[in-house]
Amino acid sequence: MKILGIDPGTTIMGFALIEIQNKKAELLTMGVVKLSKFPDHYTKLKRIFEKTLGLIEHYRPEILAVEAPFYGKNPQSMLKLGRAQGIVIAVSLSQSLSVFEYSPKKIKQSITGNGNASKEQVAAMLKNMNLFVDNPSYLDATDALAVAVCHHLQNKINVTEAKYNSWKKFLSENEDRILEKRKG
Repeated sequence: MKILGIDPGTTIMGFALIEIQNKKAELLTMGVVKLSKFPDHYTKLKRIFEKTLGLIEHYRPEILAVEAPFYGKNPQSMLKLGRAQGIVIAVSLSQSLSVFEYSPKKIKQSITGNGNASKEQVAAMLKNMNLFVDNPSYLDATDALAVAVCHHLQNKINVTEAKYNSWKKFLSENEDRILEKRKG
């Protein structure tokens, strides 16, 4: 299964694509789309559309995980982010992807255990998970990766809750998730 993670933005849009094999996430690509060079908001939205469609057509993910816009001090900024997110969602739905939206707090909580973690802390945790080696130039890329990994982790939790009816069965089928085995 491939998951496309998007951190929508009107100045910089982050994207990352992971593939899940044997319950583990592997990074296929991540990067950013710089939008500040475009003359107006509508041209930026067009570029977001084109890049998202290009990623979907090239990598053929099944799922889009997107970060929800958050309310800051400027309502105009939130409106612009909402439009960018809407474009990403519309393109994904038109290509028959399943769409999942996560709040910034939920993403940070899933990756670091702290819903108030900084972008740098999220990036460091993803690096510790061996998802990438070299730090990207923009944290928007690791934010997008965090969205995709968040979906993967949430999906594992949901599957786990529905699938196992005893600890013994869970442990026997998830030995890779056990940190320490105690004897006796």
